[in-house]
Amino acid sequence: MVAAPGENLRVNGDRLWDSLMDMAKVGPGIAGGNNRQTLTDFDKEGRSLFKSWCDAAGMTMGVDKMGTMFATRPGTDPDALPVYIGSHLDTQPTGGKFDGVLGVLAGLEVVRSLNDLGIETKHPIVVTNWTNEEGARFAPAMLASGVFAGVHSLDYAYERKDPDGKSFGEELKRIGWLGDEEVGARRMHAYFEYHIEQGPILEAENKQIGVVTHGQGLWWLEFTLTGREAHTGSTPMTMRVNAGLAMGRILECVQTVAMDNQPGCVGGVGQVFFSPNSRNVLPGKVVFTVDIRSPDQAKLDGMRARIEKEAADICEKLGVGCSVEAVGHFDPVPFDPKLVASVRKAADDLGYSHMDIISGAGHDACWTAKVAPTVMIFCPCVGGLSHNEAEDISKEWASAGADVLLRAVLETAEISG
Repeated sequence: MVAAPGENLRVNGDRLWDSLMDMAKVGPGIAGGNNRQTLTDFDKEGRSLFKSWCDAAGMTMGVDKMGTMFATRPGTDPDALPVYIGSHLDTQPTGGKFDGVLGVLAGLEVVRSLNDLGIETKHPIVVTNWTNEEGARFAPAMLASGVFAGVHSLDYAYERKDPDGKSFGEELKRIGWLGDEEVGARRMHAYFEYHIEQGPILEAENKQIGVVTHGQGLWWLEFTLTGREAHTGSTPMTMRVNAGLAMGRILECVQTVAMDNQPGCVGGVGQVFFSPNSRNVLPGKVVFTVDIRSPDQAKLDGMRARIEKEAADICEKLGVGCSVEAVGHFDPVPFDPKLVASVRKAADDLGYSHMDIISGAGHDACWTAKVAPTVMIFCPCVGGLSHNEAEDISKEWASAGADVLLRAVLETAEISG
């Protein structure tokens, strides 16, 4: 029966949770999470399990030349463009059970629930598993959706290599998920992505739903500082060319610049390489990556310019060589206002507490927004913890977001009859 307007359509939360737990058995980690990195044998196993569930739900599977999986539930109008729901099944080496997986399996649960309720839609619904969202094995992240959106070429993607020198193209073929569809040939009516927040805001604010209005823009700036290797005990302080000291002052600069651009901007350094990295040798070379993010384009670019200028000044005063390379970037992403309003209304109609929020991490939705109306929905996660085997959510949180997803997708895909 087609639900009357205002009726509280909901997914089967127990079934969604059982699916999450079953997928978590594939590629188990060592501390309760998952290690299901892209194009590994565990990724192959997870893909096969997902396909078996899609087959059982009456969906047809298409696979493109990046290995991205598209499971389609047909609509009643053969000319209507599909509504896509997607995320990713690959994980970090020490990843959690929900990052990415929640969005894929919630999409499957939307289809299963529509099947249970006998509801047909005008637009087809396509549940998508994007290849290599994490970028943990093959950089950069969001690789398949980036090729789909025209950000990267197929050849560029195929040539990416993992730390063992194995190429993306070779490994995709090896696990048997090299499809024949041209990447990016599909047209989308709309794209929805449901994801854990990967931050502490929703839990701290006691909100069940995050209505994602924007994705932050990002610059990754790789600094290479060149000093002079020297004995730490016998080299006078006034005669040092200390690349480590320059790095320390640049780190303080990054913190100051980010704080000066509040609210909403962040900046920090998570990766540092010292050479020769010896206890009693001043480093001759220091390489580190500055990560700055903001939903405001002007602030983002202004932060980059100021950090690069102040870093050059710091190094000049210390006699340290300084070069900077931008090794990662995407502009801030405003999500589709109509779809954002639809998600907000769905949360209201279902009685779930919600708030507008900005995505601090990159997601496939950041690239699909270039080619289709796109929106994201966030689920709280305990302590804001993600990219960690201890990542956790509750069954109730997972179900609430999936209920909102179902409601908003139905509005967009249009109930037939």
